[in-house]
Parts: sequence; structure tokens; C-alpha cells
Amino acid sequence: MPGRVKTPASGAGGKKAPGLQDKLRRLGLRRREDLLLHLPLRYEDETRITPLAEAPWTGTVQVEGEVLAAEVQFRPRRQLVAHISDGSATLVLRFLSFYPSQQTALSPGNRVRCSGEVRHGFFGSEMVHPRFRVVRPDAPLPETLTPVYPTTAGLAQTALARLIGKSLSGPPLVEILAPDYLARESLPDLWEALRTLHAPPAGARLEALCSRNHPAWKRIKLDELLAQQLSLRQAYRARREIGAPLLPGSGALARQLKAALPFALTGAQERAVAEIGADLAQPYPMQRLLQGDVGAGKTLVAALAACQAIESGWQAAFMAPTEILAEQHYLKLRSWLDPLGVQVAWLTGSLKGKARLAQTEAARSAGLVVGTHALIQEGVDFERLGLAIIDEQHRFGVQQRLALRQKGGSPHQLMMSATPIPRTLAMSYYADLDVSVLDELPPGRTPIRTRLARDDRRDQVMDYVRRKVEEGRQVYWVCPLIEESEALQLQTALDTHAWLQEELPELAIGLVHGRLKAGEKQAVMAAFAAGEVDLLVATTVIEVGVDVPNASLMVIEHAERFGLSQLHQLRGRVGRGVHESSCILLYAEPLSDTAKARLKIIFEHTDGFEIARQDLQLRGPGEFIGSRQSGVPLLRYADLELDAELVETARALAEELLAQAPDKAALHLERWLGGREELLKA
Repeated sequence: MPGRVKTPASGAGGKKAPGLQDKLRRLGLRRREDLLLHLPLRYEDETRITPLAEAPWTGTVQVEGEVLAAEVQFRPRRQLVAHISDGSATLVLRFLSFYPSQQTALSPGNRVRCSGEVRHGFFGSEMVHPRFRVVRPDAPLPETLTPVYPTTAGLAQTALARLIGKSLSGPPLVEILAPDYLARESLPDLWEALRTLHAPPAGARLEALCSRNHPAWKRIKLDELLAQQLSLRQAYRARREIGAPLLPGSGALARQLKAALPFALTGAQERAVAEIGADLAQPYPMQRLLQGDVGAGKTLVAALAACQAIESGWQAAFMAPTEILAEQHYLKLRSWLDPLGVQVAWLTGSLKGKARLAQTEAARSAGLVVGTHALIQEGVDFERLGLAIIDEQHRFGVQQRLALRQKGGSPHQLMMSATPIPRTLAMSYYADLDVSVLDELPPGRTPIRTRLARDDRRDQVMDYVRRKVEEGRQVYWVCPLIEESEALQLQTALDTHAWLQEELPELAIGLVHGRLKAGEKQAVMAAFAAGEVDLLVATTVIEVGVDVPNASLMVIEHAERFGLSQLHQLRGRVGRGVHESSCILLYAEPLSDTAKARLKIIFEHTDGFEIARQDLQLRGPGEFIGSRQSGVPLLRYADLELDAELVETARALAEELLAQAPDKAALHLERWLGGREELLKA
């Protein structure tokens, strides 16, 4: 059985041991295996002492000297200041917060060994908050690099290192990979890798350890990815043991819909429809992610999937994250399905009283129900829910996605995302899903020209807007905030609307933002879609789903404040008709390095998958997918972009272990994820 972390016996009052246990639990350290897999953030070279006179002003350095003086100063603020000397020079140690024990340790005459960065201070060279300890003049130096671990308040590096060292003195962990495989891949066994990373031997390459390119790190990354792949593949297999309604359909309804369309499906759409159709005919619940760039036609694929469910005698539910998006879907789906005799119901949180009761009752038996989070609220029931469709799935939390699934027992689930997911991310975080990709745009979509403009050129931008409207086109003008924020100094939608009305009195200018009542928003959007509004000032409520083919220009205020995904989504609102389309990104200087990188990427690329790949590099996987909502175990050591080959390897190893050595697969999962079941993907 896995060993629990042993801690010192409790002292008077029984408080000491629970305090340490709480701190360890905060770090997720409950068992011996957890301590062994709690690996260093970095390493410090404490194997040599640098004379004070030679201490460089770059990087961490270790020095040693005798305390000449130490005092608590009160100006400009309370701080502990000590002076040490080694005979070659003196150094100031400065502590802006300190404990009485540190003040005692820095008594004059004591010899201290300090690690930190030397910098230029008001009274010469100084270290601020160095790590230090009192030593004898002949105290030996360590023979190995010193690891620095992730820790928490009140848990010192020395205490954590001592616990990890004790764990290393126990029996080796059982190896799950075959010796010939390790030899072929030039990988160390697990125990050797752990000992190397916790206690690097003399002569170990510091650069390889710190950059995590050392073979020992490669082995740990592979094991971590393998645990993740095993957990996701097991979830995939477990789902196939759950019963789900059979929705084979006859294809008649889908054929009628396709025949009524004024265009043909793309090859990618046909492929996705076939993949989804095959899943719906299985006796276990589909869990498929349909991803594609802006305008690739995901809604039509979802409609055809709904047709298959409906003609099989079951219902489909379509949930979108915002009311504007949900209503856009409702109007489009109703225009397609009403002529085919399919009842399409509408349900949203803004409906009140009798209207809500009527729609809730209609939703109970309608062939297709479209709505927002209202679909998962208490009191909303379905007679025979066979297919749950979730648009922009990453904008819903795990519990919200589960709630819709539970409304129908075990319905098939189709999740859609217009934020393309890079291949390595999909392989790692969505390995328990089947994925369909719409990688081509419908014919007739015009390429969008992206332009960058400093905000001092807005008069020129306004002239361009006037010219486009004179040509008969419509324009979006997007702002990031509704109210003034002095901290961010962002142009607001309200101010922009007033300014544009003053500067362009000849134009019909509308305003839509998230705080408008639902009816008001719908009226403005309907007027814009009907061509009654020339210029629509909006917040990001128009980010997805809005489809006005005559709108061929978008201006985005303070583009430097938006994420890449948002910029790409917003830009996708134009270029939906036959007219040449443009997107102007207004930005304010100075720009941060990240903002410059984002604007450069969105300016140079229109391919959503390439933008997503670069976005992943900028932000990391946790932030890219929304780690707080995803419910997936985040990687501590592997990097999906840098370690893409290891993801492939781990995926193959997971299949092999599950098929040939399920006991080893179970052992590996327990080792890496034991006690962390809450991190597994829901």
C-alpha cells in the first residue's frame, strides 16, 4: 500500500504535527509517492563559495562572512540590516520582513553562509532577503546541487528537503516500463531519474537540469503524460459501458434540409456529419468535439445531427453561453427546420411569468430546444432527450455541461468550439473525446484584410467608415468596456457611441452591450441585420454567432487588451458575404511585449489553427483551455508544445499498457493521480 507522509510527533497541545500535515496537504503531498514526485523548480549551486570582492551582479551567488553589525532600522521603513565581511570586501544583508530568530542568528561575530543576488544598494553591494544559515568556519560545502522546491507559507525548504530525502532512503518505486524499451529510448529507470532530480550528482549539467532537457526530466515528463493519457483513455472506455439511446435515423429529414439549402456542404462538413451520424447509431453515449474556424459551418452540422435524433423519435437540446448567441442559433435553426415540420422551442433566463411557463411546457416535447443556461435550471424537463449540443463548450463549467447531460439520463453529447485547439492540446486534454474538425471554409467567403492603426489615427479610420457606408456596407465598432475605468483608460462603448453620433450625424448608429435588457438587445440586432442601422457600436456580446453578410468592416478599440481568440472571433463577424472585408485594430501605446506579440500574430495570420497554436505558446495550456473550468489534470512538468513527441509516445504506451498490462496501468495511475480524483476530467 502507498505510504502516508510521516511527520514528527505532536508537541504540547498536539498542534505541531497537524500544522505540518496541513501545509503538506496544501501542496498535495499526502503520500510518500507525492513527495517523491514533488520535483524541484530550479537548482542552486552551493558547492562553492564566491569571495565578496568577486561576487557578480547577475544571477544567484553563494558567499560567506562574519557578521560585523546588525540592527533594526525604522526609516524609510522597519527593516533588519546586517553587515558581513570575508576580509576581501563587505556586503549588506537587508530584510524588509523578518523573524526574531533571524535577528538572533545575525548577531555580531556569527559566521553566515548566504545565497542570493548581489545588487547595488545605497551603501554599496547588498543582498535583499537572502537565504542564509549560521555555519562553523570549517563547515563543509555540499557535493551536489541544491534543489529549490515549490513550497507554501510556513514550510521551509530545509524541512521539505528533509522529508523528501527521507522518502528517497526508502525502497525504490516499482518500474512499469520494460528495460529494453528504456534502453532503446535512452531513458533512465524511474528510481534513477528521481534520485538524479532530487540529488543531482557531482558534475551534473546544471543547464540541462534547469532547462529540463536532462534525460531524467524526459523520463518524468513521459510518466506524467502517460498517467494523463491512461486516465483519459479509461474515461473513454468507461463511457462506452454506459447505455444510450440508439439514434440511427433514416436520413430523410437531413436530406430534406440539405435539399432546401441554397449551397452545398463542404467536404469537411460531410465528413463530420458522417462521423457524428455513426456515433449516434451506437448504444453508448457519443462525446464528440466539433471544432472549426469561424464561419466553417458548425451550426449546420449540429442541425443535421439534431435531424437524426428527431427522426429517431428523440429530442435535441442546443445550449449556447449568451442570450444573443442563443437567439441567433434559434432563428437560424427555426428557419431551417420549421419548413420540415420540426417544432423548435426557445428558452432563456430573461423569459418571465406566463411566457416562461409556456416555453418550458413547449420545451418538454419539442423536437429541438434552443437556449442558454436556462435549459439546465430546475423545472426544465425533457420527455426524451437523446442529443445534447453545447456551443462554445469551453465557456461552460464542468458542472454545467454535466447538468445538461443529466437532464436526459445519458444522451449523446456534441460539443462545439470555434476556438481551434492545437493538435498536441487536443491529444492531451481531449483524449477521452472523439474530435471532428471542419478545416475548410464554405465557398464564397471573402478573405479579411487586417490593419493596425494607432489610436491617434482614429479620424482616418472614421473617414474610412463613412466611405464604406456610402458604398452600402455596414460596420461594427467594438469596445471592451461599458463604463469608464480610470485604471485601464479604455474608450467605452457609451462614450464611443456618443462621439460617433456627433462626428457622423448622417449615419444610423446603434448601440448594444451586455447590460441592455434582452428585448432592447434583440431590437438593435434585428435592426442591424435588416440594414436599418449603418454602424453598430458594441461590446464583445457580438463575439460569436452574429451573422450579417452585409457587414464588411470591423473596428476594434484597444485591440491590445483582447486575447487572440477574442480578436479572431470578432474579426470573423465580417467577411461573411461577397464583399471585400476589413478589420482595423486600434491600439494605444505603450504596448507590452505580450500585446505586441498578439497583434503581430493576428495581423499576420487568418488561419484559426495557426493562431491557436501560437496562442498556446504565449499562454500555456492551463490558461488556453480555462483550467478552472476544464476539470482536467493540469501538467506540472511536461510542456505540450516542447514535448509534443512525448505526447505521441505516451498515447501509444497507454494503449499498450491497458491492453497488455492493466495491473501496471492501475499502479501508474495510482502513483500519479492517487488522491487527486477530483482532477480527472468530468
